[in-house]
Amino acid sequence: MDNFNPEILKQLYIPSPNSHKGQNGKVLIIGGSHLFHASALWSLEIASKIVDMVYFSSTPMNNEIVKKLKTKFVNGIIIPREKLEDYIEEADSVLIGPGLPRPDGMETGDDDTKILTEKLLLKFPNKKWVIDGGSLQTIDPSLIPASAILTPHKKEFETLFGIKPTPENVAEMAKKYGIVILLKGPVDIVCSPEKCLEIEGGNAGMTKGGTGDVLAGLVAAFYAKNDAFLSATCASFINKKAGESLLERVGLYFNASDLVAEIPKVMKELL
Repeated sequence: MDNFNPEILKQLYIPSPNSHKGQNGKVLIIGGSHLFHASALWSLEIASKIVDMVYFSSTPMNNEIVKKLKTKFVNGIIIPREKLEDYIEEADSVLIGPGLPRPDGMETGDDDTKILTEKLLLKFPNKKWVIDGGSLQTIDPSLIPASAILTPHKKEFETLFGIKPTPENVAEMAKKYGIVILLKGPVDIVCSPEKCLEIEGGNAGMTKGGTGDVLAGLVAAFYAKNDAFLSATCASFINKKAGESLLERVGLYFNASDLVAEIPKVMKELL
């Protein structure tokens, strides 16, 4: 399996100097719950630094959390659940799952994550989907659209596909379902149906909660204007480089919010 070549970064979409609002990507993020309200916020914040517009829809149970988010998340639009499908149509890419209720953590009033996710995947099979978190832990893999990027950690991969998270199995599942899989770990494995890459780097500071949500948001932001494999590999590499940059400055003592703030600095250097 080949390692990531940083020259690949040059293929990423760069906004034209003559572009105007809306031409450089729109991302919809469906996530958050009564228990996991911060997860989606990290995805939202990093995506808002890259694309022109970020939309956010949460669960009905999360209405009070959403109201509070409005005071913190001022770089996008929070939309009501009844308007969700309209914004799926409008968005270039859709991230679903960060912070959505997990199978063992459903609360009264929360959406059934499996029902919501599978309904939307079936209705919009040609949309650019990034599937993460709670959605990965509940869906039937046979319903995953061929356009999707999956961002599981090792346990989520094993739960979803019923096999061990080896590089060979990641490649096999990507080919079987016609998807891109970004298996998160000390060394990320990214496979499309045709090829695989290893992305090394990062450090133990990135084991903290929320760093995977940052990565998912970065993947979705890139996917708005790039192809799936390029989006997943470049997001993985940049995320790890941001963690390394923080390590040099503050050691292992950083969190997901620090990672969000560091990624644009690293992108400026790399791109």
